[in-house]
Amino acid sequence: MKGRLLIVDDERGILVALKGLFSKEGYEVDTSESGEDALQKVKAGLFHVIITDLSMKGMSGLDLLREVRAIDPECAVLMITAYGSQRIAVEAMKAGAEDYLPKPFDNDELRLKVRHVMEKQLLKRAHSQLIEQVRLETGRFEDMVGRSRAMMRVFETIDKVAPTDVTVLIRGESGTGKELVAHAIHFRSPRARGAFIAVNCAAFSRELVESELFGHEKGAFTGASARREGKFEAADGGTLFLDEIGDMSLETQAKLLRVLQEKQFERIGGNQALKVDVRIIAATNQDLEAMVKSGRFREDLYYRIKVVEVRIPPLRERPEDIPLLAQQFLKEACERFGTPPKQLSAEAMRGCVERSWKGNVRALRAAIEQAVILSSGAEISYADLVGSSDGEEAPAAASAAGANAPGANAQAANANVANVADALEGGMTFREAKEKFVGDWEREFFVRALKATGGNISRAAERTGMYRQSFQQKMRELGITLADLGLGGGREEASNN
Repeated sequence: MKGRLLIVDDERGILVALKGLFSKEGYEVDTSESGEDALQKVKAGLFHVIITDLSMKGMSGLDLLREVRAIDPECAVLMITAYGSQRIAVEAMKAGAEDYLPKPFDNDELRLKVRHVMEKQLLKRAHSQLIEQVRLETGRFEDMVGRSRAMMRVFETIDKVAPTDVTVLIRGESGTGKELVAHAIHFRSPRARGAFIAVNCAAFSRELVESELFGHEKGAFTGASARREGKFEAADGGTLFLDEIGDMSLETQAKLLRVLQEKQFERIGGNQALKVDVRIIAATNQDLEAMVKSGRFREDLYYRIKVVEVRIPPLRERPEDIPLLAQQFLKEACERFGTPPKQLSAEAMRGCVERSWKGNVRALRAAIEQAVILSSGAEISYADLVGSSDGEEAPAAASAAGANAPGANAQAANANVANVADALEGGMTFREAKEKFVGDWEREFFVRALKATGGNISRAAERTGMYRQSFQQKMRELGITLADLGLGGGREEASNN
């Protein structure tokens, strides 16, 4: 098969002539007398190449091109233009046309152009099919792993949106891999040779995040001893990834909206407008819709960044991907730490699958890495995995590891029952009991996280899927200090409060 070809023209004579010409070339040829009819055929089936007249009654060839690009970005479109329409032809090329040919055209020239474009299209499709086959067999897509239906939808969306230049909003819980999705979109886009710049909006104050984004002039504020280039300038021609955009202040949101609308900005303390060509990809784990309703996020900016939305499912919604991820992280950890190859026991793997993983992929990776370090043999047991867990309640698989910790589950259950009985006998209300027990659990969680990392707050925060500032704030709320725990005398905590 030499490929499927669609010819679009409102002159029946041209359609008949071109259909005869290309049928002899061995192509499967279809025709349409209007852009509207052609669009319906594109929606209904696959075409490798479309030849369309630029000027037609109703939908123009340029409008058809834009619609086709939105439906199937891989389909090649050749434009046939009238004499003197070179300016519009150039506009069509900018909109994604493969090439154009002015009337009157030579049949041999058109045949050669179509042959060249069709061969390239068939090679591209074959390559895509090969990559898809590898993806299905290995479960790998860029730096992500997954065979579940939910992740396949994510991969398909990335494939469709990457070749375009639209703004993308990535949604997902902490630790699901939002930055990996942003990387995949960038490196599969025409901007792949440009820079990929990531900014964590939650890691800076309003003043600092604006300096990070837009840069500043010398003397713009105290400490601005020299001119500094911002991330927008650094990402010119590439992609700017705004992580945790929900934590951006309203004032900074207004400035960001202006940049998106006008494609230019000014450094802090400057008065010169700087033009940039940047694609924006944003991410958040917050409910932006609720924030818009409460006035904490600008509605106009919300619709600007949410042209296309990619939702990454948490691990609990794709448990079939966990064995793939666990094996991948195990292999990487052994190579990274220079240890002999290890394997997960059946109980450990079952525990991985049944666990809720509140920290998602990040938490699973951390648990596997620490289990590799803590395990003494070639096989990682469930006890090794639990020893490096993130404080979540042990799943049913824990009973399969009873030989390593006899009676542990029964003891924990009895302790919980005793606590409830004491609360009721003491006359505590449900709210009082809940606050007490949750508070005790939270304190134990943070204490264990700190002890497991020797009092290193940064590592403890990363391990629990939190930002350092949030982790420290929770320590203050719970009254936890490193000095009280006998970890480093409180020097790190004191230096960061």
